[in-house]
Amino acid sequence: MGEEQADAVVAAAKSDWRRAPLPPVDRALCEYAEKLSRTPSAAGRADVEALRAAGLDDRAIHDAVQVIAYFNYINRVADALGTDPEEFFPPRPPAAPAPRAPL
Repeated sequence: MGEEQADAVVAAAKSDWRRAPLPPVDRALCEYAEKLSRTPSAAGRADVEALRAAGLDDRAIHDAVQVIAYFNYINRVADALGTDPEEFFPPRPPAAPAPRAPL
């Protein structure tokens, strides 16, 4: 794969990984990363087996879990502290005001 083609795949994955021309193992990793990020309590042994079936060994699965978990952790820390994102990220929309409790 040439550099130009690789850049196109990266751009497509950043836009919507579900529609990007990803190899099956990368698609499986993206599916798992999304599940572990959005609904961590729903992730489990069946997901690990799916990653094995996609061609990952236990070391690669362990490494993926560590990277996904760290990325989620550091983003939560940054959000909690109100840290500004890097310049290359689009600006955050303003936060909605918290609902007021009835008196």
